[in-house]
Amino acid sequence: MDLEAVRTFVAVAEAGRFQRAAVDLSITQQAVSKRVAALEGDLGVRLFTRAPRGAELTIDGRAFLPHARELLRVAERAGASVRPGSRPLRVDVIASRSAQSGLMRGFHRAHPGIDLDVMMLFDIETAVTALRSGAIDASFRAVAAPGRPLPEDIASVRVLDEPLQLLTGPAHALAGARSVPLARLTGHRIWMPGIAPGTEWGAYYDDLIAAFGLTIEVTGPNFGSDALLDTIADTPALATFMGEHSRLIWPADHGLRRIPVTDPTPVYPHSLLWHRDNPHPALATLRDHLAATTPGQGAPGTWVPDWVTRHRPPPDDRKPDVP
Repeated sequence: MDLEAVRTFVAVAEAGRFQRAAVDLSITQQAVSKRVAALEGDLGVRLFTRAPRGAELTIDGRAFLPHARELLRVAERAGASVRPGSRPLRVDVIASRSAQSGLMRGFHRAHPGIDLDVMMLFDIETAVTALRSGAIDASFRAVAAPGRPLPEDIASVRVLDEPLQLLTGPAHALAGARSVPLARLTGHRIWMPGIAPGTEWGAYYDDLIAAFGLTIEVTGPNFGSDALLDTIADTPALATFMGEHSRLIWPADHGLRRIPVTDPTPVYPHSLLWHRDNPHPALATLRDHLAATTPGQGAPGTWVPDWVTRHRPPPDDRKPDVP
């Protein structure tokens, strides 16, 4: 159905005259008549009758009018959904209580006038596909795991190194420590059922295990953070890792302890990814905000996998403001 013909029909219905609708649409009266006639031909009904007082809607015209208006509203919403400056900035984060979500909350507080859609995709392959299709504008990920380089049309910048902390119950052997050296965790059971094989965080923890001889168990179904916290609180032999900036809440009687890990401190490297040809104006604002508000990366005394430090994204000559 020709939307311009539908728009012309609505204009005639509201103006009551073909001539007045022509003036409102800045076209000729002949063009108005041709569009209405074409629409009537498509629908197989008469929409107007000529009368001394102008154009009057037929019964079919009155029935079609609310649907015609809705068609025009849908068309406007469809255009706005992909029009830069009109649609929200769509950003992927791993979880609602993660450091990435915290970064986006900080961005929203600093730029409340920018509309945001925050979503949670599963792994980096899904995120890259969404970036390339335009389904999202940016994604927070760890890049680039061994054997999985980013496509050339995807740019990235490392924005935050998040220290890992050990989370234990009150009866755990390390519960009273103010900090714990990473090497001291050898032999302790660390339970992380949320690690999925083939993901970028799976690659990160695989390298952490290999580098320091840790025992990280991923057995059992992942029932979410509440079940994980309940189990850690009730099982003296288990601990888990969590990011320093993760916002998890648990009952006071759980007595859980968040203990900094040191010598070295393992940090999870959060990077922002985007498509190099994405024109959304708020994307540059987000990158500038992160560059100005997040601490530097690669601090002394920290550890990341070798593939993180080897990754050097190619320069983006079209966006010189990228750090």
